[in-house]
Amino acid sequence: MPPHSIGSGTISFGLVSIPIKMYTAASSASIAFNMLHAKCGNRIKMQQFCPVCNEVVDRAGLVKGYEFAKEQYVRFTDEELKTLEGEASKIIDIAEFVPLPTVDPIYFEKTYYLGPDKGGEKAYRLLADAMAKTDRVALAKFVMRGKESLVLIRPSQNGLMLHTMYFADEVRAFDEIDKGESAKIKDGELELAERLIDELSHEEFKPEQYEDDYRLRVLDLVNSKVEGKEVTAAAPEVQRAQVIDLMDALKQSLAKRAAPDEEAAAKKPPVKVVKGGVADRPRKVQGAKK
Repeated sequence: MPPHSIGSGTISFGLVSIPIKMYTAASSASIAFNMLHAKCGNRIKMQQFCPVCNEVVDRAGLVKGYEFAKEQYVRFTDEELKTLEGEASKIIDIAEFVPLPTVDPIYFEKTYYLGPDKGGEKAYRLLADAMAKTDRVALAKFVMRGKESLVLIRPSQNGLMLHTMYFADEVRAFDEIDKGESAKIKDGELELAERLIDELSHEEFKPEQYEDDYRLRVLDLVNSKVEGKEVTAAAPEVQRAQVIDLMDALKQSLAKRAAPDEEAAAKKPPVKVVKGGVADRPRKVQGAKK
């Protein structure tokens, strides 16, 4: 089934306008549970309750309020908030281009795919190819659902992606958090840590090799319960002991990585020394002529 566009817009690139369509790039697949009444098994309904008036409040009796001091609020109507929203516009006006490595991933919020709308194919292709060739990404502001968003557009997979981003004042400072800088690293520990990182390193990220094991276990349990199978709770996993000797832990980790290689080497056929002192392994000759 082809993806469904969630909206349209126009990328403004200098005097060039590129009509585009937006598509959701990813969505969470986490398991969601409903709250049931244990007595009858039916789904419960959430109610808004006022502890001061000791009564349930229906939706018509609710207003929005901003807490400016402890338990002190200023009220807003929907009409007042509507007037503060960004001007309804589908224009994504590119402000600047920057190298992607200069943008910290902490600012990324959500991702959308961008595709050309009718008549925008050539301009879309031009921008995507030019950004890929110059190795740059674009920064712009865009009003989405009344909220002004900072967005980043980048070339990827022969097309364009849009990331909504947090503004600078929305990202919490890291300065006041202890980063263990007073800890003393022993001689050799850094070298062993680097070796272990090298052992576990690969040239590229392959997302398909990772799965949400918890979600799969929950779904298996759901299927078992639906089929009426008896479910036995598994024993809790034994917690790993706290690492005391860091150097010893690094050495054991490296030794554990080396063990499979040694076992594989032991299973290889023995080395045969041939005339002239050249060592070779016995091989099967296939398709040899008589």
